[in-house]
Order: sequence, then C-alpha cells, then structure tokens
Amino acid sequence: MSLTQQAPSAVVMVRPHHFTSNPQTMLDNAFQSECEAKNESEQAFKEVTHAVELLQSEGVTVHLFEDEQTHTPDSVFPNNWFSTHQNGQLIIYPMFVENRRLEYRKDIIDFLTDHYKVAAVTDYAHLSKENSFLEGTGSLVLDHQYKLAYAVESKRTTRSVVNTVCNLLSFKPVVFNATDEQGIAVYHTNVLMCVASKFVMIGINMVPEDQRSELVGHFLQSHHEVIDLSVEQINNFCGNAIELQGKNGRILALSQTAYNALTAEQIIAIQKTAKLVPLPIPTIESAGGSVRCMIAGVHLQSK
Repeated sequence: MSLTQQAPSAVVMVRPHHFTSNPQTMLDNAFQSECEAKNESEQAFKEVTHAVELLQSEGVTVHLFEDEQTHTPDSVFPNNWFSTHQNGQLIIYPMFVENRRLEYRKDIIDFLTDHYKVAAVTDYAHLSKENSFLEGTGSLVLDHQYKLAYAVESKRTTRSVVNTVCNLLSFKPVVFNATDEQGIAVYHTNVLMCVASKFVMIGINMVPEDQRSELVGHFLQSHHEVIDLSVEQINNFCGNAIELQGKNGRILALSQTAYNALTAEQIIAIQKTAKLVPLPIPTIESAGGSVRCMIAGVHLQSK
C-alpha cells in the first residue's frame, strides 16, 4: 500500500476576486461570522496568494483558478463541489445552499480531464432537487488507504447519498453524529476531523458517547494514532487540516489560527510523520471554513 495514497501531491485552489461571508450559509454554519474587514475581498485574495506560495515552496503542485464572479461568495472552498479518486473517478456533488451550486466549473473539470487520467465524471448535483445533499470532502473525510468514508449526518450530509458515493468508490461508510456546545449538528465532517496517513485529529467529545468506541475502533484498526481535539480547538479550525505530499515528505497544511491552538504534545505527535505548515487566512476563516476547505486534493494519476 503506497503511503502517498492518503496525501496528494497536487491540489486545486480557487482565488476569489469578490470574497465575502456567504449570507445563505450563515444559518447552519456556527463557525461563520459577519466579516468585519472593509477590504475583505482584497484581504482574501492576498491570503490565497500567500497560501499558494507557501504550499508551492514545500513542493506541492497547486492548480490555481481565478474566480471573478460576484455571485459565488464561497468559491474559495472548492473541496465541496467535486472530489477525485485513485480509481479515476471525478465526482460532482449536490450542494445544500443555492448560491453554492453556482460554483460548479466546467473549466476545472476540463483541466483535470486533460491533465490527469479521469476514467469517469459522475455528477450527483441533480440530487439537490430531491433535497439530498453531500458536500464533497466537507461532508466526507476519506481514509484512502483503508477505504473508509467518515461522515457526520447533518442538513448538508444525507446518509443515502453517502451510501451512493461509497458504493461507487468501494469505500465503507462510517456515519455518525456530532454536535457543538449548543447541541447543533456539526455542519461539515471536515471541521471535526482530519485523517492523515498515520494519525487522526478529531474532537471526539463532540460525538455522542455511545458512538465513540466504534469510531475509535476504526482508527485503531487502520493503525492511526488518535489526537484528541478539544471543542475550543475545533472552534479554532484544528480539525480542518489536510495532509499533502511535499518534496521532502508529508506536510500537514493548516491555518495559523489552528496551529496556534495546538498543544506542544499534539505538535510533537504530528511532527513524527508530517511537517506542520501553517497558512495565515483569518479573513477566509470568517466565512466559516479553513485550510482543508480551500484545498481540493488531486488523487488522480497524471497523464
């Protein structure tokens, strides 16, 4: 089993020209706030530019696309509308709020199809008309090595669509619940947890007690060290990280906010197998997503 399977060496990112915190997602995204910055779109543009430079300096291939639209405030988070897989699948997902459905981009699909071995493009976007939703690797946290798909059930993550995608990919669905201090369902699985090659970071206390042991059992079976995150660390986006393959080994890309919230022990545990690469993105985080949301991993073979 290839160790790079979990950590892609190429990613897709989108640089927004008219970024703003999306009013349509405010209702169920507890991580989101009204952006205070006067020049928020200029700040977000700079944050993406700097993040791309930092990732490239680590040897990650970044395919950067511009978004000059004004009606797609969340376009900086492309991991929600598509995902790519080792078996050549490229999947397009049904998005929960209407303005996020406008983020689908044929030029990104065409680019990936031209430069990588895409066996099939499977489009589930129409399921949103049936009130069934699954927001890509926001909803699904995938263990590519052990073929497990972790999913927190929420308004944006419909169990039947989880099963459909898992059938297509031959992954086993692990569907569970998780709530914040107010008892509100965690809106995306990838704010709660991150699966890397050798460790899992997760806010296990946000999962109902009767579901925890089964979940931890999966992590131990797949030989992952479990790094437990507090609710406060989850609120600081510590769960919203992604492992990538750099030129000198694996890196864990996370926000500066998240990095600052980790304990010394957690940093040591991560650094055993991945170099921490903090990216400063405070403006983007005001929209309720962080580094993992900004990065769509390319798990395809290049042509």
